[in-house]
Amino acid sequence: MKIFITGSSGFIGFHLSKKLLDKGHAVYGFDSMNSYYDIKLKKNRNELLKKYKKFFFTKGNLENQKILSKSIIKFKPKIIIHLAAQAGVRYSIEKPRVYLDSNIIGTYNIIELAKKINIKHLLIASSSSVYGANKKSPFKEIDKTETQLSIYAATKKSTESIAHSYSNIWKIPTTVLRFFTVYGPWGRPDMALFKFTKGIINKKKIDIYNQGKMYRDFTYIDDIVDSVCSLINKEPNLKELGKIKNDSLSPVAPFRIVNIGNTKKVYLLNFISTLEKELGIKAIRNYMPMQKGDVKTTLSDTTLLKKLTGYKPKTNYKTGIKKFLKWYLKYYN
Repeated sequence: MKIFITGSSGFIGFHLSKKLLDKGHAVYGFDSMNSYYDIKLKKNRNELLKKYKKFFFTKGNLENQKILSKSIIKFKPKIIIHLAAQAGVRYSIEKPRVYLDSNIIGTYNIIELAKKINIKHLLIASSSSVYGANKKSPFKEIDKTETQLSIYAATKKSTESIAHSYSNIWKIPTTVLRFFTVYGPWGRPDMALFKFTKGIINKKKIDIYNQGKMYRDFTYIDDIVDSVCSLINKEPNLKELGKIKNDSLSPVAPFRIVNIGNTKKVYLLNFISTLEKELGIKAIRNYMPMQKGDVKTTLSDTTLLKKLTGYKPKTNYKTGIKKFLKWYLKYYN
């Protein structure tokens, strides 16, 4: 298949592109290569992908409709997987305009082009952060999501709504992917595991918000990639409406939302203790109050993913930490 992936030099985009290329698919990557975090990491990911003969790449911003349109229409993909976004809950408080431009306008441009080329299946990345202040746990796709706590989460919820509207009007088969705390090799330096590891190794203080009294549904990158791959050929259609109970299928459009998480609630302090044990170094802990825009707990219900694909993420966080550290120590020598 010919698959167009935005954010191909990003954490998830890199791993997904590599997996699909290994399977023999042609992949066209599109990425802004911005400097939100270490550009060297993005360049190194991209260099690995460029070794594949069936990988094509364009550097550009999603907001630039001209260059985006040229890339997609030239490639004529059957599948578009839209992963690119301005990431980071905390950064969205400082630079909200960046999120409006990249996440909302950028996603709108992708959806418009998906309509134009009559795409077979459009998959769009969202986030567990859209569940916001929901108290009910675990989070199900059918739960209300009206209480986002950050600008980042609000932009993700907005793109879900826009995607549903387009799917309804133009009958675009669309799957929205709500990812839960992704971690693993080649990860983002602004995320917890990466920051904690760097701090502990360099004997620097690590900031632990809400005194560490937080829970996360940590989901290993391979489980994320395998979940997405299992959904590519499972595009929603109007015939399946109402056939699968307790799901997020739209009652009017070929549209669905799917949680992708590990379904295990991990206490943050236990996560840090495991990291200390594997490194053989005690962290210098700097306990801090709750950060604005953050949530205390995330936990996924992935029943729908299992019903649709038969797949269930399975990597234990202790195993995931070991795999991350093996990569990190080698990459940073």
